[in-house]
Amino acid sequence: MADTTAPAAPPRTAAQALVDQLVANGVTHVFAVPGESYLPVLDALRDPGIAITVCRQEGGAAMMADAYGKATGRPGICFVTRGPGATNASAGLHIAQQDSTPMILFVGQIERGMRDREAWQEVDYRAAFGPLVKWATEIESGARVPEYVSRAFHAATGGRPGPVVVALPKDMLKEPVPGVAAPPFRPVEAAPGSEDMERLAGLLAEATSPFLVLGGSRWDERAYADIRGFVERWDLPVATSYRRLPLFDPLHPNYAGDLGLAANPKLVGRVKAADLLLVVGGRLGEVASQGYTLLEIPGPRTKLVHVHPGPEELGRVYVPTLAINAAPTRMAAALARLAPPAATPWSESARAAHAEYLAWSEVATPQPGPVNLGEVMIRLREALPEDAILCNGAGNYAAWIHRFYRFRRLATHMAPTSGSMGYGVPAAVAMKRLFPERTVISLNGDGDFLMNGQEFATAVQYGLPIVCIVADNASYGTIRMHQERDFPDRVCATDLVNPDFAAYARAFGGVGFTVERTDDFPDALAAALAANRPAIVHLKMAVDAIAPGTTLTAIRDTALAAAGSRRA
Repeated sequence: MADTTAPAAPPRTAAQALVDQLVANGVTHVFAVPGESYLPVLDALRDPGIAITVCRQEGGAAMMADAYGKATGRPGICFVTRGPGATNASAGLHIAQQDSTPMILFVGQIERGMRDREAWQEVDYRAAFGPLVKWATEIESGARVPEYVSRAFHAATGGRPGPVVVALPKDMLKEPVPGVAAPPFRPVEAAPGSEDMERLAGLLAEATSPFLVLGGSRWDERAYADIRGFVERWDLPVATSYRRLPLFDPLHPNYAGDLGLAANPKLVGRVKAADLLLVVGGRLGEVASQGYTLLEIPGPRTKLVHVHPGPEELGRVYVPTLAINAAPTRMAAALARLAPPAATPWSESARAAHAEYLAWSEVATPQPGPVNLGEVMIRLREALPEDAILCNGAGNYAAWIHRFYRFRRLATHMAPTSGSMGYGVPAAVAMKRLFPERTVISLNGDGDFLMNGQEFATAVQYGLPIVCIVADNASYGTIRMHQERDFPDRVCATDLVNPDFAAYARAFGGVGFTVERTDDFPDALAAALAANRPAIVHLKMAVDAIAPGTTLTAIRDTALAAAGSRRA
């Protein structure tokens, strides 16, 4: 009689177990540059319904994962190969660490039996990435894959969120493993205690000029609404920290502006004059603190209430009057229940602060050259829907975004607080993959764009109609600005010879437009949005137009005059 027993299913490999854990943890998308060091994982990713965005360089892939983490509050997942692939991804890890973004980078690794021989592309990832991330590890045994993946998700999201690196030895991925799986992760979020809230209420009641500063990551729509309600009941003036502009509606009558680079001097003055500073979510780092000048270190004279999800951050730079270890979501919910006082003597100051913000951001300042980037930002904010997502990297061009664009919705600005260049194009690709129905704009300087501009090819490959705006002043403008301040009239290594960016777009299969006058921008933008293909709008800028309200000429003249005065 024939044996009709079904053959036993082959044992699951470690690579399959890893992908199963991704599915169990709700992963629907990964960003990757393929490598032979983790081919078993790529094979396992064929079937479970996880979308893969194949990128052109590991730095771009890691930045896409960071943008995903920023937008969702869940770990962005990235796969790269060993050695140079992993080190290329380090820029994205640094961004995720400084931006408090949950992210997991899986790295292919050499076979375990070849360690410590400086084998081909061998790197000790614990040593290389340990200082850059929350946790760097290597999985030694396939049987422990579920355990390590579970810990990676918890580490990336717990406390202050951040990146995790998990190295995957090539031979380990082929090991058969038992069917044991770890349950899905659930973020652990600290909440403020009742005593903390009582003390906060008392400090607010004693204040005559309090100020609220919002920052950090892992906010959600509920927290956004709770904070708005708290601000309205208490009638507090509120500012956002560097590149956290979407945390509060800029047209709300209590909004006073952002504490970023080139912040409104009147806003800086108001924060310095506050007798109580309530900082929720953010670290109050170098940029937001205006070069650590807003408060005295380590003991501020101003009463400081610092609310942060990572206890290690509380007291790290400033010793607060009240330290509260709480996630922004939990703190916002507690603030929503905090009963306001009978009177708010600071209300008039809040109205005045908002009026100052509007005056600062309403009308573009004059600048040399036929293209005024301030006018471009104003026309952009008039043309785009409220849920449009703007992505940018680093460079002086971003100062016009911070000052003149208005982010009306949560999670509509993807930009690195670490000031890393080359972020705008990869982030835009990730956002269009995640939100195909929304308008996604990548804003870039010329040097900034060409650091990861090859990911424009990724947009073409996946049919993602992002619009890349490139502000071209033929210079590493930020460095040139500092160069003129420190070494006036001695330009060295900051000039650039650039391609025709509109032709660059067409060469990849997109569309391109060149703008040589401000008035030409609206039509170029409209055509780019209507093309339904990846597009580049090339702005021809004057190098002298270095920042809102100033020029390279003015900076150079001031530096030369100061040098002459010192010599005299």
